[in-house]
Amino acid sequence: MKLESVDKAITIQSSNVHLGDGLPDHARESILRVASKYFGRLNTASAHFSKEGITYRCSVNMQMGGLPMKNAEAKDKDIYLAFNAALDKVGKQLRRAKRELREDKGERVDKDGVLRERISTAETEPEAQADGSFAEPEEQDLPT
Repeated sequence: MKLESVDKAITIQSSNVHLGDGLPDHARESILRVASKYFGRLNTASAHFSKEGITYRCSVNMQMGGLPMKNAEAKDKDIYLAFNAALDKVGKQLRRAKRELREDKGERVDKDGVLRERISTAETEPEAQADGSFAEPEEQDLPT
């Protein structure tokens, strides 16, 4: 899912940390993986790194489709672990949003179930005759 337009929507920033070459690539690939896993329509994403004493703080923001911005923050002594923890938190928010959208939909009506229900009610109800009286249903041998 390497699209140039999507790659431009992902920004990796740092205020006081040198990120090197590997971390921005790892961050972009991981963000694209999470985006394709849950919705696939990434509008914008960003990751911001900063150092506080001996720990790194990573803040990840992602906006997918028409959903509101999802963001999370994590701290760790290892910068990669801080990023992965923040991305996992955003992934969890996206998973919950997807589940909520999926559960909002009405239940699927099974066509076979509706047909079986109609057939079973037609077999048990007596049929009306022309003079307005009802005939008794005939005994039928139903498979067991």
